[in-house]
Amino acid sequence: MEFSAIPWAELAPFILIGLFAQTIDSALGLGFGVLSNSLLVLLGAPPVAASSATRTAESFTSGAAGLAHILQRNVDWPLFARLAVPGVIGGVAGIWVLYFLKSDILRPVLLVYLIAVGAYLLWRAPRRPFAFRRIRLVAPLGFLGGFLDSSGGGGWGPLVTGNLLAQGMTPRMAVGTANAAEFFVTVTVLTAFVGIHGLQFTNAATGILIGGLLAAPFGAWLTRRTPPKLLLQLVGILLVATSIWSLASLMFDPLPVFPRI
Repeated sequence: MEFSAIPWAELAPFILIGLFAQTIDSALGLGFGVLSNSLLVLLGAPPVAASSATRTAESFTSGAAGLAHILQRNVDWPLFARLAVPGVIGGVAGIWVLYFLKSDILRPVLLVYLIAVGAYLLWRAPRRPFAFRRIRLVAPLGFLGGFLDSSGGGGWGPLVTGNLLAQGMTPRMAVGTANAAEFFVTVTVLTAFVGIHGLQFTNAATGILIGGLLAAPFGAWLTRRTPPKLLLQLVGILLVATSIWSLASLMFDPLPVFPRI
């Protein structure tokens, strides 16, 4: 396709969504899924279409974000390996549960838990020093993050990044390591969904992908240069806000749909 033939006017709103969501996600380690989904729904997209577009774009933007954090030296490699492998296994298990069992009860329980984690991070940020320490229960955390990400439509960033920070890991390394490991989990989940449903690039998915790829390096740069206490506070605020929003969305009907998306 020629550059001039690309429908930039139609893609522009989705590119802006991708720019915003991926900047936040790369910088803070969470938020791409819920921000992209929420903004698409606010534009009138059906929830299923919004989720599909977000998942398709995230499979590529998470790789760009992981690479950007590697280049910024925000990744702890021993911890990365301890997260990525069980995360992939958990992602496969979550897909099986999604198609053969019902796990609706997991979502609201997780959201309430994440609200508590976010509140704890906000309380802790001005009270405790930040220095690297060995993180425990990494494999179960990776497995559960991958499981919830595939079975619940998202959850890796909030759960993994939030828990690493709550355990006392240096904020910059927690965000970068979680972002880098997420790529392998996302690719595993996408591969399974492509095998079942196929891969479709709508205008929404294409626009979010373009915006996300542009924003990923900038978000990783922000992570490296943001003061640790401020970074922790921002993660706590975003964790509480997005979890409350997601919890409310489970209780109320979605906005009117816009079938062209």
